[in-house]
Amino acid sequence: MFDAAVVDPTVDFLVELVGTGRALELGIGTGRIALPLACRGVPVHGIDVSEAMVSRLRAKPGAGDIGVTIGDFATTTVGGSFSLVYLVFNTIMNLTTQAAQVACFRNAAGHLEPGGRFVLEVGVPELRRLPPGETLRAFHVSETRWGLDEYDVATQGLTSHHFEIVEGKVERLSIPFRYAWPAEFDLMAQLAGMTLRERWGGWKREPFTSESNKHVSVWEKPAA
Repeated sequence: MFDAAVVDPTVDFLVELVGTGRALELGIGTGRIALPLACRGVPVHGIDVSEAMVSRLRAKPGAGDIGVTIGDFATTTVGGSFSLVYLVFNTIMNLTTQAAQVACFRNAAGHLEPGGRFVLEVGVPELRRLPPGETLRAFHVSETRWGLDEYDVATQGLTSHHFEIVEGKVERLSIPFRYAWPAEFDLMAQLAGMTLRERWGGWKREPFTSESNKHVSVWEKPAA
């Protein structure tokens, strides 16, 4: 995900939207997107709950130009307004309840100036790839690493299981998520007072179709 082929189109897309304004990243992490965005001259602030990840950001060149507030990005607020708020690479799914995801949309809208945009990158649930009655889908299989997504359709829950052989032993990491369809995110935006401006299948503005495995959506806050 740190490859220039992934990062550069993302940054190009965000630079075009932010214009001469400020950007707020929800879940800034180690600065994968924020740092190159700041290098393009965009003032960036971030919110993240993990002090460990932010410390890794702080150790990188150029991090001194980026402000970071420690807290839950669904509810934590920072001073001032922004022309762009963005949330990338499935991070919205780390909020494992509908209420938390709705709160995130409202928090994004609350930070936007009139006419500002909220950008979300998130995967499309791959339920149609599951055989009837099955709950597990393998997303990576190799001799030393296996990845399995476990779906709970009743709760829109998704647990991502990662197994890896390290020094002859199997290590396991399981991470809970909550998936949602684009239409549900549109409703969350509506509840927060925003409307859909555009939706793409990727950062290069690939068309969003029924075959897309993710979407990059842009909602807009009404002008004053």
